[in-house]
Amino acid sequence: MGKKKQKSEVDVVLIGGGIMSATLGALINELNPDIHIEIIERLDVVAAESSDAWNNAGTGHSALCELNYTPEQPDGSVKIDKAVRIAEQFEVSKQFWAYFVEKGVIQNPEHFIRSIPHMSAVFGEKDVKFLKTRYEAMTKQVLFRGMEYTEDKAVLKEWVPLMMKGRKQNEPMAATRMDIGTDVNFGALTRDLITYLDKKDNIKLSLNEEVKDIEREDDGRWEVEVKNLKTGEKREIKAKFVFIGAGGHSLLLLEKSGIPEAKGYGGFPVGGQWLRCTNPAIIEQHHAKVYGKASVGAPPMSVPHLDTRYIDGKQALLFGPYAGFSTKFLKKGSYFDLPASIKLSNIKPMLSAGLDNLPLTKYLITEVMKKPKDKLDALKQFMPTAKLEDWEIEKAGQRVQVIKKDPEHGGILEFGTEVVSSADGSIAALLGASPGASTSVEIMIELLKRCFPERAKSEEYRRKLREMIPTWGQSLNKDEKLCAETREHTHRVLKLNLN
Repeated sequence: MGKKKQKSEVDVVLIGGGIMSATLGALINELNPDIHIEIIERLDVVAAESSDAWNNAGTGHSALCELNYTPEQPDGSVKIDKAVRIAEQFEVSKQFWAYFVEKGVIQNPEHFIRSIPHMSAVFGEKDVKFLKTRYEAMTKQVLFRGMEYTEDKAVLKEWVPLMMKGRKQNEPMAATRMDIGTDVNFGALTRDLITYLDKKDNIKLSLNEEVKDIEREDDGRWEVEVKNLKTGEKREIKAKFVFIGAGGHSLLLLEKSGIPEAKGYGGFPVGGQWLRCTNPAIIEQHHAKVYGKASVGAPPMSVPHLDTRYIDGKQALLFGPYAGFSTKFLKKGSYFDLPASIKLSNIKPMLSAGLDNLPLTKYLITEVMKKPKDKLDALKQFMPTAKLEDWEIEKAGQRVQVIKKDPEHGGILEFGTEVVSSADGSIAALLGASPGASTSVEIMIELLKRCFPERAKSEEYRRKLREMIPTWGQSLNKDEKLCAETREHTHRVLKLNLN
């Protein structure tokens, strides 16, 4: 006879030990402290995949500088509605984080968040015109008041001296700057939140355990089969609600659930690399996140940026990320991940999306073929004096872009995040990438509203939500006074600059 599997029961299973599970776990625990939760992570530590600082393609995405959130239209105007939406969502995240600092859960906010100017920089007359149009459109919005714009080389030399050394004086260049930008270490934030949750009697963290299967039981609950990667032992967990926040692996696990809502979804993996500065003298000369325009055909996660970060308390300087292709869905995944994700229900959307995105495929192949010298050439547009000996290659994380059914094209590639849930709300998965981590709080609140609609309508739920996020349900972009008051509070608590 085979060995009987260990069985247990909880209210909620959170799959994946990243920022999404940490955020959802913290929300659920605050809204209902008696709910039993188990967090399952396949690695021996949490936040080691997409949430890790070295793996994350962007930190503190608040739409202050990311040009891919403000596309230029055929008539020369700039569409900014996505930027406004993301900026609103980031303000929600800051309020949520400030709540946990005030509560004493996070002792030192500088452990995960610091002030850093957010800048956009462009080169050439055409892009200078685009940036000025963007600036004029954005500064009409409350959330972007205080943005500065310049084409003046002397001002640029003050803002970004490292970028102006060795640059031709007659080169058309422009930049915008907002000093309320932040650098967020989502790995550190995830560890702070999960450490807090793990101390509670009703919450369990299981490391080195991988979910092998998810099946619905006759009573409507879910049976989650888990394998211990150290001992090989398997066990079963019964749960009323399952959240799949396993980064690139979310698609594979969602397919195992068998819910009809998952049919037609596919994934396209995109890898990445950084150039990481190793010269302290150079690192000290740059203090900003400077985003440029993406190359034609490049995915959003490959928007080039010269990026100041604070990792493990030390200032770092990165440039990139350079996109690449791998069939892995996680940095520590399997080369069989992509083939394993292909099913009869999604093969047509995946083939259609592939045919419609041949420029992306060509771009990724070109990126894979690039040598270090080619990568340096891209850096030199931002930093003309860059030398290869001051930089080293750092492997970034894996992202899986969403492919979904489309009645017109058969399948389309989505550059964003998407929540897929069952009709009864008992299981949900987060698919996609940018700007996920920065907008995780609003994404998870909307997930709770979708999956627990009756509870979300209760006055006690709303009262607690407003305690964590005082402006929930209100638009800061439509209320200048509320925006100023909210930022003053969150920035004071989080020890951030306000101007």
